[in-house]
Amino acid sequence: MDSWIEALTGALELPAAVDTDTVLDVARDVAHNVERRAAPLTTYLVGVAVGGGMAPEVAVERVRELVQGWSAAD
Repeated sequence: MDSWIEALTGALELPAAVDTDTVLDVARDVAHNVERRAAPLTTYLVGVAVGGGMAPEVAVERVRELVQGWSAAD
């Protein structure tokens, strides 16, 4: 996976430093507690927020807070 991330960040002209563990943790939490299909969309939207200037830690924390309060009825 490291080789893929390195190639992908290069192709997209992004900084090479990606906290893959945090991204995968967020995706897992969303997949298990919201809906599986929501995981890739959530990580994409976190990336959009970070690209727009939000600190990665803030974006991840907001997702985690939302997931914790989520119920299947929502």
